Amino acid sequence: MRGAHGVRGELKIEPLTDAPGRFTPGATVHAAGAPRTMRSARLHGGILLLQLEGIDTRERAEELRGALLEVPEVELPQLERGSYYRHEIVGLQVFDRQGQPLGRVVQVLETGANDVYVTRSDEGELLIPAIDSVVKDVDVAAGRMTVELLPGLERVSPKLPGSKKRPPA
Repeated sequence: MRGAHGVRGELKIEPLTDAPGRFTPGATVHAAGAPRTMRSARLHGGILLLQLEGIDTRERAEELRGALLEVPEVELPQLERGSYYRHEIVGLQVFDRQGQPLGRVVQVLETGANDVYVTRSDEGELLIPAIDSVVKDVDVAAGRMTVELLPGLERVSPKLPGSKKRPPA
């Protein structure tokens, strides 16, 4: 939530969904952990303005600044086979085709062409492009992803506390 709009408690929202049509009166979102029913939703200058039940003053709306509005998982639309929600990908253990562990997905980055899975382990960070030639299998129920790393994909070593580069001699 980006802030309040006006004096009647409308919220300025930056939608992070691929289904913006889900913002309809009567639908439920969770705002700061509490379920709220949407009273209205409208676009205004490229920003979504949302009115929620129980939020009827600017001050109440401002209390939600920075909060993430979430949809109950049971209300999420079913995705087509091979597509996943970000929350299903984050946390998966990643293995190469030989079964060697590569780390855990900690973040999904959006790029212009495709998403990138940020994977971390004790050995460092690995950026895995979310493309069919790399991601071979995703098993959400088992909590794992199998990948085939392309030549040139390598870990970025973690910086050790207190380590400094030595100047050239």
